[in-house]
Amino acid sequence: MIGYITLGTNDLDRAGSFYDTLLAELGARRTMTDVRMLGWGTKASQTMFSVIVPFDEKDASVGNGVMIALNAGSAEEVDRVYARAIELGAEDEGAPHDRGSQMGFYGGYFRDLDGNKLVAYCLGVKFD
Repeated sequence: MIGYITLGTNDLDRAGSFYDTLLAELGARRTMTDVRMLGWGTKASQTMFSVIVPFDEKDASVGNGVMIALNAGSAEEVDRVYARAIELGAEDEGAPHDRGSQMGFYGGYFRDLDGNKLVAYCLGVKFD
């Protein structure tokens, strides 16, 4: 249903380097490049993740309550993606752990280099 998601950036090259490395952890690669927008995906039929320099030429800003969830296949993959984000300069918003959900939600939260909030998560994790 969702074709693509965009996050604003004020530095397309910096955001591109960050997400090239981070999203590779989830098997994604850059699938689109133009002067204002970069996109990553795993297949043409899947939702594309992208960053964009705003069309109105005003500074990109972070939306309060806006967050992108990156679906990982396992708790180990969540840990790896979260650690890579922090290594790349992301800001910690909550290290990976059991979030107390009946669905077995395991997630690690961070803000990218532009301050956008993301979570790497997986469901169905069994906790003791």
